[in-house]
Amino acid sequence: MKGIRPRWAARRARGKPAISVDDAELGVVVTAFDETEAASAAMARAELWQPEMPAVLRHHLALPERSIEAARSVLAADGWELRPGGRGAEHAAPDLTALVALRVQRLDALHCSQEGSRMAGLAQRHGGQSFGWDALQRLG
Repeated sequence: MKGIRPRWAARRARGKPAISVDDAELGVVVTAFDETEAASAAMARAELWQPEMPAVLRHHLALPERSIEAARSVLAADGWELRPGGRGAEHAAPDLTALVALRVQRLDALHCSQEGSRMAGLAQRHGGQSFGWDALQRLG
């Protein structure tokens, strides 16, 4: 059916985001917490993921308190929000603060892999840790 766009595309065309990082209907559809697993493999095993729909990509990090604002500034330049929480709360060294970097985007293996490497590098440069990523989409 040529010329028919999904609802989210029409909303985006009108200037409204298709989803937001605060959307109450979001649920985890892809997880990639094993650094040895390719992003494409994580996405291939994700039964709920809808490739044609936008998602919230969420990277789980832990950083020293002194580095959070510098990291927030770097990430904000590319549309990322840095918020408290995530897997670091359970897995990080005691002197680190658990955080998630979030952004709405379409998921593809290349960009998820590139951003995962970027987040790991950011965490390392700031004396922190990276725990992988997950993605959320509307489940309802």
